[in-house]
Amino acid sequence: MSSIIPSIEFFQGVAEELSGVSLRRNKKTGIRNVLMTFESLNALEKFNSFTKGSAQNLSLIDSEGQILVSPNSIKMIFGGDEGNELRRVECKFDIESDSHWSRFTRFMNRYAEANDMEFGTK
Repeated sequence: MSSIIPSIEFFQGVAEELSGVSLRRNKKTGIRNVLMTFESLNALEKFNSFTKGSAQNLSLIDSEGQILVSPNSIKMIFGGDEGNELRRVECKFDIESDSHWSRFTRFMNRYAEANDMEFGTK
């Protein structure tokens, strides 16, 4: 078994910590929608903005290799007294094919195990 620790990166070499994930499937189209939530972004702390580097793809990296995901949207939710404290980041993307779904769930199982989380699908 490979010693690669599963990671999620908006920017190469800057691993993010996933807070939660929500999975949905459209009954009519069969397309699966993934919503990943992050309470903070290491990329923001390192780069101070998304203007340095590229956030066009989200990389999911594990022992099988790299999955490049093109998010449908990345939403930053702010709060606090002045409304400028980052509360969370929501990253949404779709998975259309069964083989891509299978690969994604294998990644999520590895990520969950490596980060003391639980992951399950019905």
